[in-house]
Amino acid sequence: MSAAPGLRILHTEASLGWGGQEIRLLTEAQSFARHGHAVRLICDPDSDIAAAAPEFGIEAETLPLKKKSISALGAMRRAMASWRPDIVNCHSSIDHWLAAIGRIGLQPRPAIVRTRHISAPVSRNRPTRWLYNRGCEHVMTTSEAMVEELTADRFLPLGHVTAVPTGIDIARFVPGDAAAARRALGIDGPAFIFGIVATLRSWKGHRFLLDALAGQDGGDVRLLIVGDGPQEENLRNQIAQLGIGGRVQLAGRQEDVVPWLQAMDVFVLPSTDNEGVPQALLQAMACELPVIASAVGGIPEVLAGLEAGVQIAPRDAGVLAEAMAGTRAALPDGAARAALRRRVEERYTIEAMYESVHGIFERACGAAAAGE
Repeated sequence: MSAAPGLRILHTEASLGWGGQEIRLLTEAQSFARHGHAVRLICDPDSDIAAAAPEFGIEAETLPLKKKSISALGAMRRAMASWRPDIVNCHSSIDHWLAAIGRIGLQPRPAIVRTRHISAPVSRNRPTRWLYNRGCEHVMTTSEAMVEELTADRFLPLGHVTAVPTGIDIARFVPGDAAAARRALGIDGPAFIFGIVATLRSWKGHRFLLDALAGQDGGDVRLLIVGDGPQEENLRNQIAQLGIGGRVQLAGRQEDVVPWLQAMDVFVLPSTDNEGVPQALLQAMACELPVIASAVGGIPEVLAGLEAGVQIAPRDAGVLAEAMAGTRAALPDGAARAALRRRVEERYTIEAMYESVHGIFERACGAAAAGE
């Protein structure tokens, strides 16, 4: 199988929701399409990514991917046999199983690369060991911390897994005038605004952020929450119980988060676990926003050595409240903020992501052709 320029790349995604994982997939696919590769996506018809793919210029084919079944396996095998991809890049468990089994006996045999987007533990049972070793040519993660977790006990050999952080568009995510952004968004009155951009999932730590906000002195301290998700009702109830409704704005999901980031004074990400390298964190850094984030997953490798990046222990609203008060009292200067953006420019661009992933795809193609 050829690994020459012009790869045929099939992404598969069983996830039904919307968040950093789906945005990473479509951003990566779009970058490959711009470089002249043929790219297609297989996803469930009820998924958010099926509706979003055309906006990124990605052709999507829908198959039933909510569970592993004989019919889903047959549909996946037929799709691979018909389109004849060089690479199948799987992004979730169900689609990986279907692709790994479905390619057996196919000629030519497509290479499989599995991307792990979050740092949740991977089962060490025998079927999963087969899936991550023999069921793909390579595993890609979004952080070095995840590589360490997958290789520390020899679950995967070091040469079988590579970290490729998500790249962001540094021409789009830029510093802006906070006052102008607030006027454009209809945010009234003088205020010091902490903010978060994240899907409302339990492990993003919004509940700790609300508790920490309740402990802040001064009525001019506000919180801007951008995103939607399964925890919205719980968070609304917590806001009511804490009596902070006048200080919290739930902005919902926004197609363009740039002005919302530019309206903030400080970005906060109090995740409890599961993080790779969060895109929203990189976006905030590119906007030169001081950041406070939990030291989980790949976050420490992003913020290492940066004065304007405060790392805290997860699941501790008191520690978070102290960090918020301290950052508000002594905001980092311009040089420290510029260092945040420079870190992104040096390590986390879309082009850097493309080059790294392309190299992995080429090597995977070679391994599949050789029958390794």
